[in-house]
Amino acid sequence: MRRGTFVRWGVPIAAAAVIGAAIGAGPVIAAVSGDPVLPERSAEQLLADAVAATSKEGGIPPMSGTVQQTASLGLPALPQTGSVSPLSLLSGSHEVKVWYGATDKLRVAMPTQLNETNLIVNGGQAWYWDSATNTATRLTIKQGSGGPAAHATPLPRETELTPQQLAERLLAGADEHTAVRVINTAEVAGRPVYQLVLAPKDESSLVQEIRIALDGETYVPLQVQVYAKGSAEPAYQIGFTQVTFTPPAAENFTFTPPAGAKVEERTLGLNADETATAEKRAEHAKEVADDLKVVGEGWSAVAVVPFSLSDLAKAQQAETPEGGEGRFGDGQGGDPSALVDNVLKSATPVSGTWGSGKLIRTKLVTALLTDDGRLLVGAVTPEEITKAAGVR
Repeated sequence: MRRGTFVRWGVPIAAAAVIGAAIGAGPVIAAVSGDPVLPERSAEQLLADAVAATSKEGGIPPMSGTVQQTASLGLPALPQTGSVSPLSLLSGSHEVKVWYGATDKLRVAMPTQLNETNLIVNGGQAWYWDSATNTATRLTIKQGSGGPAAHATPLPRETELTPQQLAERLLAGADEHTAVRVINTAEVAGRPVYQLVLAPKDESSLVQEIRIALDGETYVPLQVQVYAKGSAEPAYQIGFTQVTFTPPAAENFTFTPPAGAKVEERTLGLNADETATAEKRAEHAKEVADDLKVVGEGWSAVAVVPFSLSDLAKAQQAETPEGGEGRFGDGQGGDPSALVDNVLKSATPVSGTWGSGKLIRTKLVTALLTDDGRLLVGAVTPEEITKAAGVR
């Protein structure tokens, strides 16, 4: 099982050098007095502590808990299907239960009102259980079968299910465009935490700041909050509501398919259909990378790619193997076209010297779909997006 596929805990050592450069480019404020009381630490010290804690042999300490993710981005809700798809995580509130015993012992459960999915990793064995379809899939991951890393953005992705995953990428992406500081201590899941704050230096960004809460004892990230400008409450938050730093019981990492369940075997990366699908994805990703243009830098960067609504249908067809089943054969991968249709209903017609199109606004992201076949996306104001549309 490739550890990076399902969980990337903590802060990588490489992030320390990147953050160090960001700290050197802006003011560093030591932690002020707060409740609960913790020893005063600067941003540099906290980053060093986090790296030391997560780079030890075996990774972060064993732990278990409940993670709650809440998104209030201003997107229309998708039709309810009773399942948790990646797209459904872009709105509303969701809970994930996590058990972490070691780098090769992990369990993630995603309960919903009607059913539950489980991913259980135990040494060389992994299971994916979907109660909605009563299907248990034994997974074997081909080493090195993962695709190229996606381009880093300053905003959360829908597939990042733990504070550690999101904090890792945010810290690694900080640079000279980011001011880093430490504010008052706080409490998350009943534990005292330090609060590390990343803030864009560019006024055109829609992001006001990102707060990363580090456990006061273990320095493990327990919560990440993304604040939009003008909002007192976070537009996106993921954090533990309950956490325990003790080894989870061994039975949490064992799984036996229930009686009557459908049992499947799947070797990811080796199946002929999946190989063909992966090749299509890789080819499409290369085409997008070749066509991608970035206007601006840092938090005010705007990505520009050729795009039309017909492209969405083609991408969805390439993502779905023959038979219409989604990932792991659950048929519940989410429908991007449904989300796009809902979003386009609230889009605003705009025009300028660059042409015309439809403007989509959320608290943290602005997108412009032009009539000449371009998609512009960035965590910036509408004015910045339309200005980028004029850059050819």
